Amino acid sequence: MKVLVTGSSGFVGKNLVSTLENTDGFEVLTFDRENSLEDLENYTKVCDFVVHLAGINRPENPEDFYKGNAGLTESLCELLEEAKNHVPILISSSIQAELDNDYGQSKKEGENHLLAYGNRTGAQVMIYRFPNLFGKWTRPFYNSVVATWSYQIARDEEIQINDPSYELNLVYIDDLILEILRAMEGKGHKVHDVYYSVPVSYFISLGQLADTLKSFRDSRNNRYIANMSDDLTRKLYSTYLNYLPTDAFSYPLVMHQDDRGSFTEFVKSDYAGQVSVNVSKPGVTKGEHWHHSKNEKFLVVKGKGVIKFRDIYSDEIIEYFVSDESLEVVDIPTGYTHNIINLGDNDMVTIMWVNEPFDPNTPDTFFMEVEK
Repeated sequence: MKVLVTGSSGFVGKNLVSTLENTDGFEVLTFDRENSLEDLENYTKVCDFVVHLAGINRPENPEDFYKGNAGLTESLCELLEEAKNHVPILISSSIQAELDNDYGQSKKEGENHLLAYGNRTGAQVMIYRFPNLFGKWTRPFYNSVVATWSYQIARDEEIQINDPSYELNLVYIDDLILEILRAMEGKGHKVHDVYYSVPVSYFISLGQLADTLKSFRDSRNNRYIANMSDDLTRKLYSTYLNYLPTDAFSYPLVMHQDDRGSFTEFVKSDYAGQVSVNVSKPGVTKGEHWHHSKNEKFLVVKGKGVIKFRDIYSDEIIEYFVSDESLEVVDIPTGYTHNIINLGDNDMVTIMWVNEPFDPNTPDTFFMEVEK
């Protein structure tokens, strides 16, 4: 399928083109500001589907709204009609098409040109009125509060919130692209007549959005990650990372070191526990404690050692020999005192997961040697 994508270097265009170019069965014809109307004429003669994303939303002069939105749509329809190539057209409109402003009215006029074209030719027309979009490659300080706040918060800059209770309707770029692909297969989510929508969207207040984005920034210091089982949170985090300064992709961890080795917290969460990195020097024994409810998983990724267990009411010692030659996870049951001993000549590195972050007020950790 030859897909003509207008506005191909814009936010939605970049995401769509990169997807189509990496999906079998598509040839992408890109049209943007650097192209001429002659290019557009050539593309309209051979394309099999049109995704019309090009438009103007922040011109210097109000009349440019109508030239870039309604005018270009009219030209596109005329060229397709002249080529007698009555292919399906999907257009990105806006929820503002119902409002009495230049941007909204120019989008509405573009819709009308498309509807007239469909009526004249019988071509399939799909109009999507997008709400607030977010995702990678959105320009901050342009038309996305998620992008702008992500950019500012990642740099510890102040953000402006006029009304924290104001609720946004958000659509994530990957959900939008998936819907466009469905529409190409004739399976778009129709709302009414020729109007379609992305079936997955989210509502969030400006105050909640700000708190969520700030929690992503703060997680670098407190190690607490947000709940990624929530779809919107997961998608916002993917977006937030896109706006980190390029010299700030990494951040340091706090290593607690002594003559036995080191212990470093990696990530923590209220819902999925804590992951840490433990380094043991040769011959060192760590642990020698047990828990009532806290449970752990040990994974030795460098070196070799032994993990020993003993039920606190038993004399029997259980041993598990571990090494980086055959990675295996060892579960640490409750009620068993346990230790881990480095049997090698070099440092042993163990990834440790525990079902709850350490709380000094209720440590649930009791000293007892495995071997009496």
